[in-house]
Amino acid sequence: MKNLLIVFLLASLPGLGQNSAAYRACNEKAKTQTEMNTCASDEAARVDAELNQVYGKLLSQAASEQDAIVKIKAAERAWIAYRDAYMDAMYPAKDKQAEYGSVYPAEANLVRAKLTQRQVTALKELLRQYSDEEQSGASAPERVKKSGVASNKPKP
Repeated sequence: MKNLLIVFLLASLPGLGQNSAAYRACNEKAKTQTEMNTCASDEAARVDAELNQVYGKLLSQAASEQDAIVKIKAAERAWIAYRDAYMDAMYPAKDKQAEYGSVYPAEANLVRAKLTQRQVTALKELLRQYSDEEQSGASAPERVKKSGVASNKPKP
């Protein structure tokens, strides 16, 4: 009962219940927990592949700015550390299968997929900035001005 409640809560949270059409179709056909776990695992793998594709494009687009490449890579490493820490906080038990039951793999993969999808969105935002720069020749500070993002620096 506890696990069913967790699944319901995860599905009802804004942003956590929105999975791909491929996942929804797979899950509708699933008849066993193992099949549902496989659907969720496939969803996590799909979103991870999308992340890797967008990350590769971003690095390629920003290749002319070595400082940017270093910072993009540092940000991605920090995001991976955040994602892993978040997953550990969400499921803190040492023996996850015993504590959370047979639904754990599905739940964990769906949370991981949702976190990854949010990162894909963030990387796409960065990619747009670097794409705009290449097209307009704008530098990083000019991109920030054009985007309307306010600086946190105090005014002199």
